[in-house]
Amino acid sequence: MTMVSMKATSKSRFKAHALEHLREVERTGAELVITDHGRPVVKVVPYREDPSEALRALRGSVRRFVDPTEPVALKDWESLR
Repeated sequence: MTMVSMKATSKSRFKAHALEHLREVERTGAELVITDHGRPVVKVVPYREDPSEALRALRGSVRRFVDPTEPVALKDWESLR
């Protein structure tokens, strides 16, 4: 799984250096979170021509549960042995 780093900057800093930030996102592929008073409000991500590219990181991470209400790992509980 490919890990993409994520940076953060305030709205005021983004406004003053928007072109630099956008070029860095384009060059590195790193996502940029823009904050307002420390609270994340916008995420800038690189554009991907292939729509399936956005889901590539999730491939193989979904599990199928036959009976999702059945308790899992009962054999791991020492008190039930």
